Amino acid sequence: MKIIRYPSPEAEEKIVAIANRGMEFNSEDMAAVAKILADVKARGDAAGVDYTRRFDAPDLTVETLVVPKAQIDAAKDLVDDGFMTALHRSVDQVTEFHKRQLRNSWIATPRPGVMLGQLVNPVDAAGVYVPGAKGGTTPLVSSVLMGVIPAKIAGVKHIAMTTPPTRDGSINPYLLVAAATVGVDVIYRAGSAWAVAALAYGTKTIRKVDVIVGPGNIYVTLAKKMVAGVVGIDMIAGPSEILVLADEAANPEFIAADLLSQAEHDALASSLLITPSETLAEKTLAALARQLDQLERKSIAQQSLASFGGIMMVPDIETAVDLANRIAPEHLELQVKDPFAWIGSIRNAGAVFVGEYTPEPVGDYVAGPNHVLPTGGTARFSSALSVDTFLKQTSLIHYSKAAFDRESGDVMRLAHAEGLGAHAGSVAVRGKFPGPT
Repeated sequence: MKIIRYPSPEAEEKIVAIANRGMEFNSEDMAAVAKILADVKARGDAAGVDYTRRFDAPDLTVETLVVPKAQIDAAKDLVDDGFMTALHRSVDQVTEFHKRQLRNSWIATPRPGVMLGQLVNPVDAAGVYVPGAKGGTTPLVSSVLMGVIPAKIAGVKHIAMTTPPTRDGSINPYLLVAAATVGVDVIYRAGSAWAVAALAYGTKTIRKVDVIVGPGNIYVTLAKKMVAGVVGIDMIAGPSEILVLADEAANPEFIAADLLSQAEHDALASSLLITPSETLAEKTLAALARQLDQLERKSIAQQSLASFGGIMMVPDIETAVDLANRIAPEHLELQVKDPFAWIGSIRNAGAVFVGEYTPEPVGDYVAGPNHVLPTGGTARFSSALSVDTFLKQTSLIHYSKAAFDRESGDVMRLAHAEGLGAHAGSVAVRGKFPGPT
């Protein structure tokens, strides 16, 4: 990892590398995922069980696809009180935030004889994918909360969770307790692309859903991309990323720790500092070297920093903000003298963390906003997973005869301009038969 001056050809090369990483899929992976989807669509449970036996749990059967309630209840005795305290804090605060997102149906009468409105309804069923991560040894509890809670608030009646089992067929008790706490209706032992396929198409055991959300590896991401349109999805997410915008007042130890918090995810993660302070840049580089040596996932973080990490020197904070908006990062930290003064200048970011005591991990777990965020520059046009992900809006229209008579001529003129005579005819026929006003 090195200090790069911006603007420069070297800086442009780094920005392009960050933007393009992990968002393009090779033909072999696409073909493999397409084959899995087709197989599950054709053979249902049998295909899903075959893949799970091959890659996860050799003894899984169709009968054990669903995690029994007794096992979910028993998991409560396998987790500690400290975990339960932290879990309830997270659930409460994530719930409180997402409740503010809930939309209401509405009706208006904007013109005499015209009633217009919008009906807001939840989808009937949603699937939440929770990654297995290292064979279930690193349970992503937060993924359960971030997927299920907004679906519950939206009013989704049936919420299924699917997660790959460990080799012995079990599901980590922390995941089971989290799922029970937020009200998951059913948990399936299934992972990767075959789990996505089962949720999208339905099988004898796994109920078809309307929306699939949740992070995953390249096979999960590709499967979601391919079934989008058959079902709704949250987003096509790439590798994690953080951009720290800082000035000379920032603490280099804080910045280094925050950069490493994303670099440890995987080798394709991106960690970037943008600053006008050369002193801060040099101190952060030194802090990174010290902290990296203490990291359990040092090898992964080292690869990430070498390939997609960087410290960019800019002339001033204004330039830093412009560059941040161009990159449109998943996570943007403002570690500057007066961070609130710059919030209005940020247009493109998945989430903004304001001030030196708001590191990105508080957003992952307890702050409240959803941590499923747009990556790879897609924050330019997309948003975090939210209650809206599980809602649909239906327009409502009513005209009285008087209102129809008043506007029908314009409807016919526009229809004729488009060459759609039957559209015009649908209006004209109503003018030939007098009726109630």
